[in-house]
Amino acid sequence: MLKKQTKNRRHAHGRIRYFSPRYISLLLTVLLVTGSVSCSAPAPTKKAAPTAWAKEGPNKETSEQHNQRMAWFREARFGLFIHWGLYAIPAGIWKDKESGRNGEWIMHTLNIPADEYKPLAGRFNPVKFDARQWVRIAKNAGMKYIVITSKHHDGFSLFDSRLTDYDIVDATPFKRDVMKELAQACRDEGIKLCFYHSIMDWYRPEQKNDFPVYKKFLFGQVRELLTNYGPIGIMWYDGEWIEQWNREHGRALEEFCHLLQSNVIINNRVGKRHREDGDYGTPEQFIPATGIPNHDWEACMTMNKTWGFKKNDHKWKSKEDLIHKLIDIAGKGGNFLLNVGPTAEGLIPQPSVERLAAMGRWMKVNSESIYGTIAGVFRYLPWGRCTRKGNRLYLHVFDWPTDGKLTVPGLLSRPKRAYLLADASRKSLTTKRMGDDLVIDVPAAAPDPIAGVVVLEVRGAIRVDNIIRPLADGSVRLGAADAVTHGEKVEYYIGHGIRLGDFIRNWSQPDDWVSWQFKADKPGTFNVEINASCGKGAGGSEYTLSLAGQKITAETKTTGSAKKFKKEKIGSVTINEPGEYVLSIKPKNIAKDALMNLKTVILKPQK
Repeated sequence: MLKKQTKNRRHAHGRIRYFSPRYISLLLTVLLVTGSVSCSAPAPTKKAAPTAWAKEGPNKETSEQHNQRMAWFREARFGLFIHWGLYAIPAGIWKDKESGRNGEWIMHTLNIPADEYKPLAGRFNPVKFDARQWVRIAKNAGMKYIVITSKHHDGFSLFDSRLTDYDIVDATPFKRDVMKELAQACRDEGIKLCFYHSIMDWYRPEQKNDFPVYKKFLFGQVRELLTNYGPIGIMWYDGEWIEQWNREHGRALEEFCHLLQSNVIINNRVGKRHREDGDYGTPEQFIPATGIPNHDWEACMTMNKTWGFKKNDHKWKSKEDLIHKLIDIAGKGGNFLLNVGPTAEGLIPQPSVERLAAMGRWMKVNSESIYGTIAGVFRYLPWGRCTRKGNRLYLHVFDWPTDGKLTVPGLLSRPKRAYLLADASRKSLTTKRMGDDLVIDVPAAAPDPIAGVVVLEVRGAIRVDNIIRPLADGSVRLGAADAVTHGEKVEYYIGHGIRLGDFIRNWSQPDDWVSWQFKADKPGTFNVEINASCGKGAGGSEYTLSLAGQKITAETKTTGSAKKFKKEKIGSVTINEPGEYVLSIKPKNIAKDALMNLKTVILKPQK
């Protein structure tokens, strides 16, 4: 039900700028579709004509314009995700039943009718909400942007919307537009404000019954978000998997956003999570083994198990784990969007506050090794990760060497100098060449117990021998991202936005096979373990694993689902001397549609 026209309209008026006739035509066309034409213009981010925004056609955005628009995102590397709404009240429990999924999914998981869920709005009164406190918690953690749920799947709007009364100002006793307060706090603290907005809506029946009407509502609310709260960094969409939504709708929404704010960044869930949708990929709850090469991406993760507040979820990730994840993601060229789920009172849970504070203490010393960096150059480092700026390598050491010798494997470039990032004097560390490796003499004590950073500057171009090497325990991990695929169908797949991670799939032809090249440091006998999945009834195929003249024949087993991966020991092999080796897997027969989905092959040394 639309709000009465007598309600005060809140618009962010800005300076008038020139719009081309084509721009005006497109804007009016979309506004007429949404039914929300207004005389007010969106507040411009710059006093200039709008940049090109189209992905195709005469106004196609150039690579230079795209890079300028993405520049702050690539510099930031670290942001705060906030899932907050009515679901914070039941906090995972409804009529003595606990939600089996995330707290914010309780309406769907426990099949709560909309007319039973809606009265929660009358109880939503977050009197302890303090926008400045939230923003300062994020800023002190070293975060550069905040993404907050303007509307989640339950349909409740956490902002003052003219298009519905089911929002925080009209339906709750709180009566305050938290987005206005956050927008001001973010501006004051130099933090980018961004909105998560759900395409899916459980509250509005027209999503299924009259989608054109719902689409007008969706576009109308997006217009409000991009005209009433000043410059917005990202429009972060979700729920695009509903059958009514397609990539054409996504492209129209993407273009609409750029008409309203030409510099806004949009995630790939505006469409169907294809590489061409939006500006960047969104792997959820996992870190792709090699990042997403040649593409911007952002890993979003929870701090415990849930996104929205769930009072019985106490499975918190440690501060060490979170800092390592931040480094790992930056080391693969991505951003880390770390979530908090505030309580119904408006407080960020104390365990989240403590972990963010710990990350902030680490960032205060080491942020140079995160902000504005690009992916490191090493396939694997046995002691940590690497980020890079130009010819400067930031070596993040998780396991500090007890003998004071930090070995950088396969670095062929000549070193210029090395020093500890935490050392204000920048005192040089001694380096020496050991074959293809570089050894840096470091202090016996780590500058940080979680991750000490050694800065290594090299002369000229960076050259690295990235062959796979044994891990610290002597095992050899051959991941899907490291495989060379041979054949017509078999391929490496990154599961954007899902928890499957990455794996080898479409292994459907008898001539399809995969191989890995690796280096063994010493001889030994190794147990061979695979991590694979086969859907229901899809097992029974045979394959041969070959290494150093030895062969293991094994049969694939059904794991119950193509999404359910299981580890299995299939035999053992012996390596007689150090050197480089090739391991291959080839089908012997394919019983069903495909051989298997394969995550890893691991060689574990026998004790």
